[in-house]
Amino acid sequence: MKDITTSKEKLLKKIRQALLEKRDNPYPNLESLPHYPPPDDLLEVMFAEEFTAVAGQFSFCEDEVQFIENLLTLAEERNWHKIYCWEPALQQLLDQYEYPYFETDKDFEQAEVGFTLCEALIARNGSVLLSNAGMAGRRLSIYPPVHIVLAYTSQLVTDLKDGFKLIKDKYNGNLPSMITNVTGPSRTADIEKTLVLGAHGPKELFVFLLDK
Repeated sequence: MKDITTSKEKLLKKIRQALLEKRDNPYPNLESLPHYPPPDDLLEVMFAEEFTAVAGQFSFCEDEVQFIENLLTLAEERNWHKIYCWEPALQQLLDQYEYPYFETDKDFEQAEVGFTLCEALIARNGSVLLSNAGMAGRRLSIYPPVHIVLAYTSQLVTDLKDGFKLIKDKYNGNLPSMITNVTGPSRTADIEKTLVLGAHGPKELFVFLLDK
């Protein structure tokens, strides 16, 4: 009897044979290779350019005094009175310069500003890596209409994979249950293709970068 083999059967036969043959991986280090050429600019410059391009507001501070001065000026211009800060390291900094803030969630529905730290700054796409590992949890960076992040130059990395490595090293491999990559203020263009800021989170995102 004549053997009739379809094209599909021939293809499946080749696949089975290929799976049975053990071969060395010709590209063993492919996943660790960089996807982009090395950056030409400093990471601070790259992050600032990319962050402001997605409607983020950036301020570089040489020291804590300059940071507090910039924060005071901004708060006076915007007439902010209800700034919420729950992270001990930030509270200690604000207490040192007698800057007023809410340390509990009392009247949180009236919050104007959520003030947090971050895990890393991603220079390549101007984004901020956040997690729920700190006292700020999940709410403080989402509910208030304005989110302010204090970051340090030591947290600047080039790509997302570098940011995740920073987090893994910080928490000894025990990753927080929530890690968020925030690129600019919350936005949507679902309705009539009109861009609206503050659709699902803060309308404004500020990053103060402190040289440390």
